[in-house]
Amino acid sequence: MPRPGAAGRLWRRVDHAAGGLAADLGLYALSALFAWSTASGSTLAAHRAWGAVALWGYLAATLLTVAHLVLHRRRPARQDRSTCLAHGRKCAQDTPDCQASRTITGGSGGIGAVAGVAGRAWTTAGVWVAVAVVPLVMQAVQRAGGVLGRAQEEVLVVEESARRLLDTGTPYLGRDGIAALPEPLLGYTPYQPGMAVFGLPRAVFGPAWWTDARVWFAVATAVALLLAARLLRDGTAARDALLVRALQAATVLPLCALTLATGGDDLPVLALCLLAFALAARGRFGWSGIAMGAAAAMKLLAWPIALVLGAYALVRRSGGRYAAGAAGLPVLALIPALLVDSAAFVENVIRFPTGHGLVTSPAASPLLGWLIARHVPGGRTVALLLLLLAGLAIGLWLLRHPPRDAGTAALISATGLLTAIVLMPSTRFGYLLYPVALALWALPLRPPPSR
Repeated sequence: MPRPGAAGRLWRRVDHAAGGLAADLGLYALSALFAWSTASGSTLAAHRAWGAVALWGYLAATLLTVAHLVLHRRRPARQDRSTCLAHGRKCAQDTPDCQASRTITGGSGGIGAVAGVAGRAWTTAGVWVAVAVVPLVMQAVQRAGGVLGRAQEEVLVVEESARRLLDTGTPYLGRDGIAALPEPLLGYTPYQPGMAVFGLPRAVFGPAWWTDARVWFAVATAVALLLAARLLRDGTAARDALLVRALQAATVLPLCALTLATGGDDLPVLALCLLAFALAARGRFGWSGIAMGAAAAMKLLAWPIALVLGAYALVRRSGGRYAAGAAGLPVLALIPALLVDSAAFVENVIRFPTGHGLVTSPAASPLLGWLIARHVPGGRTVALLLLLLAGLAIGLWLLRHPPRDAGTAALISATGLLTAIVLMPSTRFGYLLYPVALALWALPLRPPPSR
């Protein structure tokens, strides 16, 4: 397993360069290149539409960061000294403490504030609106107006599952019903019952831009991330800088922005998991269990994260409070679906993802598990066996080395999910947003060093 301490020291060296602006510049410039490539070369209409809009947001962020860097380099030396005094220190400007303070905060007031943590946080919020929310709303409006190719299949599936939930009491269609559809793939709902909640506005009020499931994915994501950031913010420049970088990983990173604007079902699940970790880091394990339970009631991918965070809750002797929500909410969500049609649940949530449905999953990114399943005799079984062995190995490691803080739990979750995504026979590159975000959130989740 990775060592959180070593990872933290390495990331701090990268993140502190030019007050974090150097890494920001690389992030936005590379993201602009990705958006341009997507707009010009993607085979999916929704992705091309996202790239055409997001490109300008990333370019604007790149230019703004360049301007911040110029101002940061021209900052008067007296502002650096005032930063040290603001922290209650009398120190020479060439001491390590003052150098660290200058690097992280970019000075105090005036030009320094522009390059500081607050300025970078506001820039991140603005970029997220430009590259995720604006393209999302544009596509939702165009879709409501009859333009085709402005939503990925998962949006249609979630909205249809909500309509089915209102009509029959379960979001799942049975095997015979799926076989009777002209496109059986769209009849499958490979989610937990809670995901159907995001399709209820369209099922109740009909087609409109604001009833698009992606709009409500974005609302839930924003609320959960804001709550998590508020919990973790402690006013210390160094730790808040890590939090800004973590927020970027869950918002403006193209992996997340593109997913939210065109499909979006993974983002509220990820945001609720991050909120659960933030609550656990503050010792609020009852609420942490509720947040994690809500995520697990929407998607199976949250279940291994729930187990790791549960191990940390046990270390803190709060396993019961945590489990009440983390296990209770998914069970409560499952009971109605199982009572109405348990066979339909098995067909959608178990048989289809494991390759035993009427059609195969479109998740076919060429990672290791997919390559084994495709090119090795009996490859799907081999890939599933490797996945099982990897899960057992991580589970045994977790039993011997349970996490002692929320940051370590997040890092273990990131490692486990990365392993699972690589080895799953049906997988998507987009799922990598989970381990990437969890790994970067591990740093602000760790307890601050003793003063």
